[in-house]
Amino acid sequence: MLRRDIFRAGFAAAAGLFGLRQASAATGEDRLKVAYHLSDADKVNFVLGNIKNHYEGTGGDVEIVLVVHGPALAAFKANSASGATSSRFAGLVQQGLLPQACGNTMRGMDIALADLLAGFHVADKGGVVKLAELQRQGYVYLRP
Repeated sequence: MLRRDIFRAGFAAAAGLFGLRQASAATGEDRLKVAYHLSDADKVNFVLGNIKNHYEGTGGDVEIVLVVHGPALAAFKANSASGATSSRFAGLVQQGLLPQACGNTMRGMDIALADLLAGFHVADKGGVVKLAELQRQGYVYLRP
């Protein structure tokens, strides 16, 4: 009888742990977090394509932050962005993309947040600092 009680207790504990594991997955604790680094103006469409593929490949079950600094930031100015870039970017923001513009680049290029495509936030401490912070928070770093 004692063996049966031990077996039941072990089984119940295992089932409880399995239930906790499923609950944490359902709440997004295991959700992949990715930080894309973009500074090269000639890679803007390539990186936006990678992000699109990332969302499609994960069924949207991914948290993506795009950190833009340097020459690439000019490609996201609302008054001069290409129609393809604007459209692609807007679609990614709707899917959950969290774009961050380097505050240092913005000051250096005299760009205000209002000058950028809708959806951007300012990385006040700078793009590279933001990337390091994201990595410390468990984000996977990608620089295509």
